[in-house]
Parts: sequence; C-alpha cells; structure tokens
Amino acid sequence: MIPKIDAQALFDADKEALDAVRRAAETTGFMTLHNTALSGAEVAAVIESYRQFFKLPEAAKEPVDMAQTGSNRGWGRAGSEQVDPNANPDYKQFFDCGVSVPSEHPWADKQFYAPNKWPKQPAGLGAADFRADVLAYFTKARAISMDLLSALARAIGEPASFFEDKFDTPMALLRGNYYPERPKWAGEKDFGIATHTDYGCLTFLALDGSPGLEVRQRGGGWIPVRAEPGTFVINFGEMFEMWTNGRVKATPHRVVGGTNERITIPLFFNPNYDTNVAPIGSGQVILAGEHLSARYNETYVHLQQTSKGG
Repeated sequence: MIPKIDAQALFDADKEALDAVRRAAETTGFMTLHNTALSGAEVAAVIESYRQFFKLPEAAKEPVDMAQTGSNRGWGRAGSEQVDPNANPDYKQFFDCGVSVPSEHPWADKQFYAPNKWPKQPAGLGAADFRADVLAYFTKARAISMDLLSALARAIGEPASFFEDKFDTPMALLRGNYYPERPKWAGEKDFGIATHTDYGCLTFLALDGSPGLEVRQRGGGWIPVRAEPGTFVINFGEMFEMWTNGRVKATPHRVVGGTNERITIPLFFNPNYDTNVAPIGSGQVILAGEHLSARYNETYVHLQQTSKGG
C-alpha cells in the first residue's frame, strides 16, 4: 500500500502523519500528499499551460530544443531521453526549467544552474503567461518540498533543520511530461518512460488524473498509481537512499502508456551542488552535483553523444 498523507497534519508534526511518512520512506519509497498550499485548480491550470505548449507545431518548439542548444533546459522531443539502456528511448516529450544563478556565481558553468529557455509562442498564450504560470508553480512546489524534507528529517530521526542549509541553492528541476497515446507500433522495449529509479533526493509529482504510473512492489509485480490534480505523488531517489544509509528507499517505477494522453509535472528536488551526500557518518565525500552529472550524462541522448564524442 502507498500511504496517503495529509500535508497540514504532517507539517504540524502530527505523530501519526510522521509515522506514516517514516513507513513510506523505509518500505514503498512512495506516498501521496494532499491538503497542500497548491490547490487542484492551480495544478489543473499549469497542466493546461503545458498542454498548449506541447500541442505547438515542432517549428515553434525547435528554438528551445535542448538537443540543438546543448542545454538541459527547454524542450525534449520524443526519443531524446533513455533511462534504461536495455529499452528503447522514451517516447514522451518534456519541457525542463530549473534554478538559475548569476553569471558570476561559482556554479554558473554547471548544467544544473543553466539559464532557462522559454518558447516565444505557446499556443494561445503570450510567452510571458506560460513562463509566469510555470515559474509560479515552481516556486510553490519547492516551498512545499522543503517543508516535506523538514518533516522527513524528523521522521527518520534527524533534526528538523538538517536539510535547510543544503537546499538554499538547490539543483531543482521542474519538468512537464507529455505522454501521447501508446503507439500501435510499440513493442516490449517501448515505454513512455522505462523502468528506473529517480537519481536525486525527492520527487514531487503532479498528475492529471489519468492512469499510467506503475510502482514495482518489493515482492514483485506492479502497483498502479494515479491522483487527481491537487494530490501529489512523492517518491525518493538513489541519492537519498545513499545519503541516509538506506533508511529511505528508492523504488523502481515506469510508465508503459495507454489509450489516453497524459501530462505530469515532476519536480526533482535536489540539494546544492557541493552538498556531501555520502552516507551520513561514513567519513566519505560524494558531491551531489558530481553524482547527478554522471547520471544525467547516461540519460540524455544528446549528452550521451557528446560524452562519446559523437
């Protein structure tokens, strides 16, 4: 079972809610969160903004095509990401934005803090509207995720402030995913997104209510997960499992695809570039940015080609 958590109870340090979060972290690696500062109407509105962008003709999206710009900001066309080397590239489209820093910042040359790239004409909207809608959502989602990390720290026996100074310039990436109807040509190696664990710490995922997400059970088999706008799916990544000495679990999941198109909005909430995410108390040093860099280079097709000299 995937626990259902009331955010306000959790953030008020309700013991039952904290216990439920601890169980989720230690077992399934997944939970859902409702009653947050983001309403269902707000989530539905930003999903619609993404939908209008994805429905644009390719010519309108090509100026922000990350395969052309060499960035991990902007639009990724179908087949531009491959999370499982044993499967075909994922057939979803996506649009990425993130936290940027001034040019004089010491991390300005890192891909995680690159300038955002925005389309000039998202269908039916002014470019400023799409940008404003997405950035307003991004700000609220980060704030909720930070509150969630404080609660999680308490739940696993760390001080509530443990993560605060480690996320003041986070490697936070907001993505809009567009999954079309599963193609008729799709075979056993074709997925909206193939089986994977997330690379970083915390994923804060908004869904449009459509089915598609599946979580692998510890004993085998898959659990379908769906949620209406305003209820969020939370899961934890590889970095967090390593950082917490395995107290927090990263669980494989996938999207096979079905008869309906879907739009989802994951926020990948990761710490500052120079945060040591080696197992707590181990005496080792593993920088968060270096861990993510290696995983990104394995996933983005255009970065795979660059790293291979192609």
